[in-house]
Amino acid sequence: MFKRLHMPSLSGATGWLNSEPLGPAELLGRVVLVDFWTLTCINWLRTEPYIRAWSQAYRDDGLVVIGVHTPEFSFEHEIDRVQKATEDRGIDYPVAADNDYEVWSAFDNHYWPALYFVDRDGIIRDHHFGEGRYENSERVIQQLLGIDREPVSVAGAGVEADADWDNLRTPETYLGYTRAEHFASPGAAEFGERRTYETPERLDSNHWALAGKWTFGRENVVLDEAGGSIAFRFHARDAHLVLSSEPRTPIPFRVRLDGEAPGRSHGVDVAEDGSGRLEDGRLYQLVRQSDKVREQTLEITFLEPGAEAYVFTFG
Repeated sequence: MFKRLHMPSLSGATGWLNSEPLGPAELLGRVVLVDFWTLTCINWLRTEPYIRAWSQAYRDDGLVVIGVHTPEFSFEHEIDRVQKATEDRGIDYPVAADNDYEVWSAFDNHYWPALYFVDRDGIIRDHHFGEGRYENSERVIQQLLGIDREPVSVAGAGVEADADWDNLRTPETYLGYTRAEHFASPGAAEFGERRTYETPERLDSNHWALAGKWTFGRENVVLDEAGGSIAFRFHARDAHLVLSSEPRTPIPFRVRLDGEAPGRSHGVDVAEDGSGRLEDGRLYQLVRQSDKVREQTLEITFLEPGAEAYVFTFG
């Protein structure tokens, strides 16, 4: 059974967007929804249309939504990236930057996304971790506000669209040395060493490989020489890859599906001919299969060095 607790302090936030710092005095008598997120998380991205809709639909009834951005990867600590993510997603509610994980720890939170529902007396009345349960969550908000009406209509687009769960057979896969799994290039991965890798002739399902000169970091793999690529054998409608670059300069890339340009199966960050451009540290949608979902090999090739790849996610 869920134990009801007072909402912890937000004083550990390292900065605020869209608001002055909020504390008990500012939130007294308001219903509060606290949403833990990080800008590269596909699970959060797919929940965000609902959070935005609830904020807009119920703010005049007394709801305050507070996003707490607790970064997963090092580059997500940069406040300008968080600011851009809020603008790109149309977030107009307050966002607390939690670079030191103090708010995360105060809530004893362990997940992205995580929702905490707080009543007018400052008591956490409910919580939910991950995607789904949207109608139930909205009903909790209505109950805390003392209102009863039809749920809002929500339809996510692009990377915010609901996953195709029936065809999702490939799990989230991290590439950095500390969490890498299913790496298929011949020879073991070497941490912190520049090395030339090769893609095997055949990739098994849900395995990935590098080609070209790369360095394994703790969180990522970093391309050291132009023309390097990453291949992944996956089964899902959507394929995403979290990318950044150092220095922060644009890097063109090319995507292929089973050796061909993706055509109508291109993701929102890729053209039909497979061309794309790494410009910001964020999640990139590389593939959205337009016909019957089937197992394919995705290959992304970077035309300049400096690309940093963190994690593949699917939907």
